[in-house]
Amino acid sequence: MRDPRVEKLADVLVDYSVQVQPDDLVVIRGSYVAEPLIVALYQRCLQRGAHPMIRASIPAAEPVFYKFAQDHQLEYIWETERWMIENVDASFNILSDTNTRHLSKVDPSRQIIHSKARKPLMDRYMQRSAEGDYRWNVTLFPTEAYAMDAEMSLDEYEEFYFSACFVDKDDPVEEWRTMAERHRRLIDWMHSKNEVHIEGEGTDLILEVGDRVFIPADGKSNFPDGEIFTGPHEDKTRGHVSFTYPAIYGGQSVEGIRLEFEAGKVVDATAEKNEEFLVKKLETDPGARVLGELGIGTNYGIESFTGEILLDEKIGGTVHLAVGASYPETGGVNESAVHWDMVCDLRKGGRITVDGEVLMEDGNLLIS
Repeated sequence: MRDPRVEKLADVLVDYSVQVQPDDLVVIRGSYVAEPLIVALYQRCLQRGAHPMIRASIPAAEPVFYKFAQDHQLEYIWETERWMIENVDASFNILSDTNTRHLSKVDPSRQIIHSKARKPLMDRYMQRSAEGDYRWNVTLFPTEAYAMDAEMSLDEYEEFYFSACFVDKDDPVEEWRTMAERHRRLIDWMHSKNEVHIEGEGTDLILEVGDRVFIPADGKSNFPDGEIFTGPHEDKTRGHVSFTYPAIYGGQSVEGIRLEFEAGKVVDATAEKNEEFLVKKLETDPGARVLGELGIGTNYGIESFTGEILLDEKIGGTVHLAVGASYPETGGVNESAVHWDMVCDLRKGGRITVDGEVLMEDGNLLIS
């Protein structure tokens, strides 16, 4: 028997998030463990008259790839991938790991070779998205691995996750529309403002966002969602920031990160754990030392750190910063093969002021 929460989630993703249309070319990606959600999405895409294609994966294959592939194999791009980047109308990407640390022993330099080779694909992906020519959604299917990272049982994690998606409500879409209206008011308040000052434990950072566009994240591209974000001016960030939670990238967990910025660039980077990986990622290319994103978490239904950035960057009362590539639709122009989100919790003594006016105090948004 199908889980009714999964069925409801599929309805929202197809009709609200991606708005699948007749004759859309749709790709559905996820590991085999996400079969219930994959099949539910596939069925609905067919019922809407689209042309869905399933690309299921085997999680254990990825560490094998990094262990045995030669450099020319790490750099190889299938022509089918290039075609899909240019021609697919919409996609669903389902996070569904059975082991969230299966890449923790991979040499970071091998991941860098692979990500650099794929940068043109990522650039085109982001360009088509910014132009409104490509609709994409990243969601998650609860697994034991995610539950363990969040220090919950699978049942507890499923309840937490589906609640964060609002599919436990009678009308989830109306809940997302309510969030969208709240985001509209926040963005209206930010209009024509420039200097963002973030203060907290080990953090005193100034960014500038004048003339940049804040994007409301209302459950369209990420699910669950809940943030507003922009691309800060690339040469203006100054000060230092200490990130509250481990930052996970490519299966590697880096803890106790502190970054210092001058004229927009990271000039000093330290970490309490896995500092070598942090430094290597920042050396991927020149853009990896520049901020590509400032995001403010607004989903107060997500209260605790889970180890999955899809959820953690949305925690109400937090701010997240991403080193690396900007999203073109924000007006950001930073280019990099990296986009790495890191979260700073402001719920215990933190503050965000914008042009001297308080936006967030102790994690509470004062503009609502």
